[in-house]
Amino acid sequence: MLDGFTVHLKQVLIFKIRQVGNAIQKCSIPRQELFITTKIWITNTNYDKAKQSIEESLRKLKTDYIDLLLIHQPFNDYYGAYHAMEEAYEQGKAKAIGVSNFYPDRLIDLNHFVRIKPAANQVETHVFQQQKVAREVMQKLNTQIISWGPFAEGKNNFFENPVLIEIGKKHQKSVAQVALRFLIQNGIVVIPKSTRKERMEENFDVFNFSLSNQEMASIAALDTGHSLFFSHQDPKTVEWFMSIVK
Repeated sequence: MLDGFTVHLKQVLIFKIRQVGNAIQKCSIPRQELFITTKIWITNTNYDKAKQSIEESLRKLKTDYIDLLLIHQPFNDYYGAYHAMEEAYEQGKAKAIGVSNFYPDRLIDLNHFVRIKPAANQVETHVFQQQKVAREVMQKLNTQIISWGPFAEGKNNFFENPVLIEIGKKHQKSVAQVALRFLIQNGIVVIPKSTRKERMEENFDVFNFSLSNQEMASIAALDTGHSLFFSHQDPKTVEWFMSIVK
């Protein structure tokens, strides 16, 4: 059975997707100008449940298609779920399909057993975890890397980092803007999260400056190569994910 935390999290996700659907319906922006991404949750990661999940997402989002459809975690029967997404792609219900949180080994393996290669892989990527090896693998597989947590959720004194502060002063930009610019110049799609309008505007204001090669190298040196959140290679983490599946 699902524990209380998981049930609550699932309820929150359902509530949020309905809110997005209501916003899409009420806004005056043409659908083709919106880019909507959604994921198949770990408890729905098999062929039959994934098909149901896709239909449910379309209904709650009040749209005929999803721009990018992802598998949330590399656990449960993600091969079956991916085949369901391939069918959704072929039926025009998804414009692109991909994965999230797939490490290089699992991404390579998946590529050998699917007809439609993953268009994107959304993984933890920020100045302290730059995913250098994973990026090389994704580039070979023609899979676009997308960063979740580009600010590391403030961990490791992110916003007080002296390297980012100093570079920001030179360009009259914030630490957040410097960090986003670093990822963008490395070909990484970023998803900065904020509930404050002024921060959202700031996050968009990163296309009127560039970092020099020396500045890029200084930030590259901040990489630790390790997650600040969790590792899929940690047995306890895997056990926790598998407890959700049951």
